[in-house]
Amino acid sequence: MAQLNYKHLRYFWTVARSGSIARASEQLHVTAQSISSQLSELQASLGTELFQRAGRGLELTDAGRRIVSYAEEIFSLGDDLLEVVRDQRARSVLPYRIGIADSVPKSVAYRVVEPVLQMDEPVRLICREGRLVSLLGELAVHRLDMVIADRPLPVDLKVRAYNHLLGKSDLTVFGAPLACKALRGDFPACLSDAPFLLPGESVAIRPALERWFESQHVHPRIVGEFDDGALLKAFGQSGAGLFVAPTAIADYVCRQYGVRCVGRIEAVVEELYAISTERRLRHPATIAMRQAAERNVFGVVAPDVAVSRAGRRLSRKARATAGAGGAGAARGK
Repeated sequence: MAQLNYKHLRYFWTVARSGSIARASEQLHVTAQSISSQLSELQASLGTELFQRAGRGLELTDAGRRIVSYAEEIFSLGDDLLEVVRDQRARSVLPYRIGIADSVPKSVAYRVVEPVLQMDEPVRLICREGRLVSLLGELAVHRLDMVIADRPLPVDLKVRAYNHLLGKSDLTVFGAPLACKALRGDFPACLSDAPFLLPGESVAIRPALERWFESQHVHPRIVGEFDDGALLKAFGQSGAGLFVAPTAIADYVCRQYGVRCVGRIEAVVEELYAISTERRLRHPATIAMRQAAERNVFGVVAPDVAVSRAGRRLSRKARATAGAGGAGAARGK
């Protein structure tokens, strides 16, 4: 095969990103005929079709999707090279682009990500927050190095990526002191008719939490639903209602929001995943995050090669806090 023509590759990459030759022509300031000719030459040199017709537009073939990911990485490296030339200080800084699903508790995300800034090698941390599907699209074209989510990669999403379980934790119910004082009876019966703040429908634990209420025959009075976990906890801190958070960070939640533990829900488990294009985690910042999750949030987890067994141990301090708090609140103390 002849040597790869990077000009042809850039034309292909631009068409793939814009969705049509006409839009690529406007962006590149060349004629559509010229782009079509260059694409034909690239396909001939590679020996494979890169696009197929879809109505009036174009869509990538399987080979095209594979090649566009390489093109994205090639031109991203080229942009990094230019940035280094423009700013010599950039040579000592490792950019790390991370997406955080908006359903992930901010307190958990912070505790997992913050150690990246403590690495010996300087890192410029770039965080993006949004819907999981949108972030995975960014990951697929290498605009993100990794995505943190409360669920694994959806099976119906055609993104070549791998799930790495950072840890998992069951839940604890929390409440402001006055809200806890108003509870009557043992846990979980004391939750019936108690004001409760539910996580939003986009949060992975929501269905399991509702099923747990039904299985325990308790019917809290739902006074609010929140996609944003930090906002939910702020309302809980004000006494608007009880709420749940991972047991693994129970001590942090109690200190940060001035709330008490009401009881523990062992049957509902919240998980945290790192989703990356790496089968094995190699990026030094990702490794630092995984180690932080193991040591400081969820306790020891299994190696990356056996993630299905990861996260079974929670921190002893969190267990003690949840247990003691649950007993005290259940007695109305």
